[in-house]
Amino acid sequence: MADPFAVTNQAPPLRGVNFFTQDQALGDALRPHADLKGDPGLTGIGELAGSQEALSQALPANQNPPVLKTHDRYGNRIDEVEFHPSWHWLVEKAVGFGLQAAPWTSDRPSPHLTRAAGFYLWSQVEPGHGCPISMTYAAVPALRASEDLAKDWIPRLAATQYDVRRLPASAKTGVLAGMGMTEKQGGSDVRANLTTATPSGTGNEYLLTGHKWFCSAPQVDVFLVLAQAPEGLSCFVVPRVLADGNRNTFALQRLKDKLGNRSNASSEVEFYGTVGYRLGDEGAGVRTIIEMVAATRLDCVLGSAALMRRALVEASWHTSYRSAFGGLLRDKPAMRNVLADLALESEAATALAMRLAAAVDASEQGDEQAKAFRRIALPLAKFWVCKRTPMTVAEALECLGGNGFVEESGLPLLFRESPLNSIWEGSGNVNALDVLRALRRPESLDAWLTEVGAARGADPRLDAAVIDVLEALSDVSEAEAGARRLAARMAVCLQASLLVRYSTPEVADAFVASRLANDWGGVFGTLPRTTPFGPIVDRIF
Repeated sequence: MADPFAVTNQAPPLRGVNFFTQDQALGDALRPHADLKGDPGLTGIGELAGSQEALSQALPANQNPPVLKTHDRYGNRIDEVEFHPSWHWLVEKAVGFGLQAAPWTSDRPSPHLTRAAGFYLWSQVEPGHGCPISMTYAAVPALRASEDLAKDWIPRLAATQYDVRRLPASAKTGVLAGMGMTEKQGGSDVRANLTTATPSGTGNEYLLTGHKWFCSAPQVDVFLVLAQAPEGLSCFVVPRVLADGNRNTFALQRLKDKLGNRSNASSEVEFYGTVGYRLGDEGAGVRTIIEMVAATRLDCVLGSAALMRRALVEASWHTSYRSAFGGLLRDKPAMRNVLADLALESEAATALAMRLAAAVDASEQGDEQAKAFRRIALPLAKFWVCKRTPMTVAEALECLGGNGFVEESGLPLLFRESPLNSIWEGSGNVNALDVLRALRRPESLDAWLTEVGAARGADPRLDAAVIDVLEALSDVSEAEAGARRLAARMAVCLQASLLVRYSTPEVADAFVASRLANDWGGVFGTLPRTTPFGPIVDRIF
């Protein structure tokens, strides 16, 4: 008789998996844009990301959330946030990999695509610490609105040293950036902001008075902040420490107690004569900071694709070792259908995310077609990929059964994180409406048609779906009410076009058959019985 106390039929810990070299879908997504196969930097990130050392840092960083210290023992206001050592380890590695602002100053080919792949890989370890990394990356294109401010800050943001000392930026080996846009009364409607900015009489220096309801990464060195100047809503660069070494007035009221993203600090902050330096023209705040929003939206897509991929790997790993009802779970027809369907969702998200990153590289080279493509594809991808992530992660969690509901599995962490990117940098409605705004520009629709048209004739079902979109665009009587449906359909067409051109025939056919050709209800594990499950599941890793 078997020992009832022996530990059997449990999957071993996930370790020793190179997240880069064993991700065939990522390789296919990168190949059309750059030759990154065997890239030593990405190989190194993938190796560390799949190591026991890295994976052991995720849970401590989340189980020991940041702590706000408003005053020191003597009563002096310090407004500092203390983090667990695992947080610092994760951020230090990310900065060392150059996942923050390094691509903007790099002379290597395809720096933004390479960085996107690295961010996607490293985010699979623990997503929360990616916030200051994303903010720092996204601050650079906005800072270019001022030659002087760009000269001061961009080299420091691009440095690959993680320096936590509270010093003037000029005395640090590297700095990180954050953002303060939304207020209690406005949320996404930033034009309702009430924080004021009064010229100090010294150059472009202003004094800010007001609050921010959400301040991302309050522990970093500099923030891009929106405030009402005499000529209207404007953008300001707000350092935590002034050039003379004195702390800027930056009162942290409390840290948000959040559903997920618990390793990261999100705060409420108040300004009382806080020094800020105008970035761009007065009254052009939205136009100035929109460059930062565009970059962070890309990271929302990358981060969501990373969550899907990590959850998929966990589901595949578990079912490859767990037996039930006379065989491995992975070999059961119903489970193979679910795994294949999850793989399709993950591959499509990855392909679209990397295509967007490649468009950043092309845009930086002055490619107008790439700029038009980004304008329409970013809100499409932000809407759809981020919206699909919670249900994808939930289905992957279910593959582990009760084990997936236990914190030690890491799946609850992924699940709590999964809705965030759909909210951050504009909720679903905001992005769907941004798609409508983009479509007012003929070049945006032309860019979408050019991209999906590259696969024209390869699959009649995709061709028919594109025609459906064009017919929907002809009826604008209730455009806003139908914005979400339109955005979803356009995004799936983009994904299908990419998979048809660059993935395997099995993946492309199954994706088109399930997402475009049928009355798809979005339930995973409902692929047609004729789907070649084996080749799709075997690609997972």
